[in-house]
Amino acid sequence: MNILAIDTSTETLALALSVSGNIWQVQISAGARHSELLMDWIDKLTVSAGLQPVDLDLVLCMKGPGSFTGLRIGYAAAKGLSASLGIPVKAVPTLDCIAVSNSTWPGITAPVLDAKKNSFFTAFYKNGIRITDYMDASIQEIASLLEKHNVSKNEPLFVSGPGSPLFLSQIKTFLDGDALFSDPFPSRGRALEMLYLQEMLQIRDDYDKVISKEGLFSGPLYIRKSDAELNLEI
Repeated sequence: MNILAIDTSTETLALALSVSGNIWQVQISAGARHSELLMDWIDKLTVSAGLQPVDLDLVLCMKGPGSFTGLRIGYAAAKGLSASLGIPVKAVPTLDCIAVSNSTWPGITAPVLDAKKNSFFTAFYKNGIRITDYMDASIQEIASLLEKHNVSKNEPLFVSGPGSPLFLSQIKTFLDGDALFSDPFPSRGRALEMLYLQEMLQIRDDYDKVISKEGLFSGPLYIRKSDAELNLEI
């Protein structure tokens, strides 16, 4: 099975292509240039793997949360490939992709994205299983919840994701530094993790397909409304 994974949820553009178990991947510090680079790099990746686009069997994209614009770019590309090639497309929650690499961690794992406005997108995981809802929460709210989950030296917290440096600088006000551990490469893309979740876990039933039963695009998981939507409510 030939599977293309697209991660445009952060400033890192990450693509991964699985061809009968062999992996090709690319990561680019794209900033705000995802729309310029994405399709060109998909072409380069498929050529490197000796494929034509028509050889693809499945497309994966990030469901969110993440950059509003970035998620829409990834969804648009996935939808376009799905429609033109007649193949299925699935969306995988961003926080799950960040957390899965640390599923053997003995304590709590918290993937973190900077949600701006003094908040973070996060969720808590234990033994690879999500144990909280996806959150858009302040550092104080997260610290209170960590206390309820007994995070301490004996129940250490592992933080990953592009928001982790800022998160760690703030959470240290509330938690003993000896209970905190961080990913040395927090900002990397997670396209490979998307492939892992698809191929090894077969996208569990709680992962919604991008295409609904009515054949419509369901849209990204933002958690928070966009500024434009909030302004309309004023």
